[in-house]
Amino acid sequence: MLTFGPARVKLALIFPPACDPTAPYPAVAALAGFLRPQGIEVLPIDANLEGFLALLQREPLALLSERIERRIAGLQRRRALDHQNQLDLLTLLRVRGEASTVPGGIGAALDILRTSERFYDPELYADAVATVSAGLHAIAAAHAPLQLDFTAYRTPFALTTPDEIARDADPERDPFDGYLVRKLVPRLRRARVDAIGLSVCFPGQLTPAYSFALKLKAAFPEAHLVAGGPAITQVLLRLQGPALAQALGVFDSAVVFEGEHTLLALCRALADGRGTPQALRRIPNLVLRDPLLGARILPGPSAVDLRTLPAPDFDGLPLDRYLSPHLLLPYDPTRGCYWGRCAFCHYGLAATGTARYRERAVDTVVEHLGALSVRHNTRFFYLSQDSVAPAMLCRLADALAETGLDLRWGTDLRPEPYLTPERCQGLRRGGAVACSLGIESASPRVLRSIDKGIAPGRAATAVRNLARAGIAAEVMCFSDFPTETFTEAMATLHFIERYAPHIAAFIVGKFDLTHGSRVARDPTRFGLREIWTVQGDALGTALFFAERKPGKTGRERVRLEHALDRLASGWLLRAYPWAGSLSTAHTIFYYDRFGPTVFRDLAGQAHGRILGRLPASRVSRFDLHKLVRAQQHEAEIWHELTQVRRQVSRRAYDELAAKVPPLQPERAAGRGSRP
Repeated sequence: MLTFGPARVKLALIFPPACDPTAPYPAVAALAGFLRPQGIEVLPIDANLEGFLALLQREPLALLSERIERRIAGLQRRRALDHQNQLDLLTLLRVRGEASTVPGGIGAALDILRTSERFYDPELYADAVATVSAGLHAIAAAHAPLQLDFTAYRTPFALTTPDEIARDADPERDPFDGYLVRKLVPRLRRARVDAIGLSVCFPGQLTPAYSFALKLKAAFPEAHLVAGGPAITQVLLRLQGPALAQALGVFDSAVVFEGEHTLLALCRALADGRGTPQALRRIPNLVLRDPLLGARILPGPSAVDLRTLPAPDFDGLPLDRYLSPHLLLPYDPTRGCYWGRCAFCHYGLAATGTARYRERAVDTVVEHLGALSVRHNTRFFYLSQDSVAPAMLCRLADALAETGLDLRWGTDLRPEPYLTPERCQGLRRGGAVACSLGIESASPRVLRSIDKGIAPGRAATAVRNLARAGIAAEVMCFSDFPTETFTEAMATLHFIERYAPHIAAFIVGKFDLTHGSRVARDPTRFGLREIWTVQGDALGTALFFAERKPGKTGRERVRLEHALDRLASGWLLRAYPWAGSLSTAHTIFYYDRFGPTVFRDLAGQAHGRILGRLPASRVSRFDLHKLVRAQQHEAEIWHELTQVRRQVSRRAYDELAAKVPPLQPERAAGRGSRP
């Protein structure tokens, strides 16, 4: 590990929205744990949690409800609605009741999520989830067109051009503007920070991160503004020269790959007065502007030696404010993926595929977990990494059992034959509560195409062995891998149905093509006719593809969706990060309290209601059923732009939207619809 003398620099490390607010994420804590012993003063800020908490309060939500009513009233007065007006009114009318109800119930909802006695009441918990979700719907609608939840933050033209990035940062469009201006900026000013880093780990953070950057740079022009993390890394590594400089935006620099050593070198250079462009250009894996090239990256190692890294340091994070009754801490006993061959995967801090696999020493992991447990008074952990080798995990579980540490943890695993009944029992003795297994598909041909390396029968054995040991076996699958047929997709559903008694929860997502995957790098090998990005998308975040021969008809896709809905009715499954979703704090807590069958036991129960007083129904001048047609028109417009023209711009969108027939109000009194 690099070591230096004391450095006089103060770095704010900010984790921006939009992510899970039920537990801290490991990135900021990992960097703080590395930098602080080297003399870097770190101010950690979970702006994701703080930003959402600033919005999910009675007064802000009441103001947003009033804003929604004003927008509805303005649209209702129009003689006709163009396409965008139709979309806006449809969105606003759909959330109108929720928006006026949720301010009165949001306080009780947050209290339920943080209070153990109420959290474990399934009906109360369902009410809290419904209320917080309604709050998010209201926030998004008030800033329409915006999709916002704890995994996504999207606007129609997000990140396509610098102008669109600036547009999304406008206070009227950015729901987190008030938090940043009134709370975050004054806090940073009082702290007198020298540098500000934004940790951008997920795609849902990209737009807020750029919005934050524009405002932070305006407020602190002398501070060095740096970005890092998996999401920003995967964007920047695809670009070169002027395009890379444009993607850097107002950031002074960006760190690609694992950031510990690069960020330390940057802080040292800033502290020693060597923060000149010439000095910074000698730091590996740092993206900087270049007078000749536009921007450049000095290549460096993509992965650090995990054995040399200290434990994550969570001091300074608001650990008592997360939306959970207990604290769950993430910890990385390994990094990277030991298999690293799945054709669909591009994950984490890697240019392609996944990062190189590395492990900490088992004794070190036990020491770290024990110290964190004592320091923060928690026994709950999520072993957070791409995929830990089962052999290492079994050694760790044995060591935890031997030390007597009463910990509870979950993690992600490949369903290896190594997971014998005896080893699964050892995992349980060592504190395992849940394991999420990457099954992917139950079609042998699809699995061979993916290069998964595990047959369905062996995966089923791992599921059974974990379940029989008392560990919640969560199953992760997806459909629509290129060339997958309807019969092969149904085989995956039949697998889940057959082994349902052993499956604690599951997800069946849809294949999503990512830039660094083997499918994207060699599309013809996987049955794709072509892949493309659209002109006008400066960062190239959206990747499209066409198969040589589609594996399913439209009717078969509908049948598949219906079959999946029927299958899911056998569990109480929820969207991330709520209890009933995979690999989340709340789900771990429910398993620990009620056992691995809890979400099958609750199937059909705990639907949830929005807390607060429901408003009286109101009539709209425009028929809601006719407004719904705007969604179909919107889909047709984007199909034309992305699939036919393969060029996106606001001008082209407006031209197509202008062709949508305007909508007239219902003439006869009382003939409007009730939203």
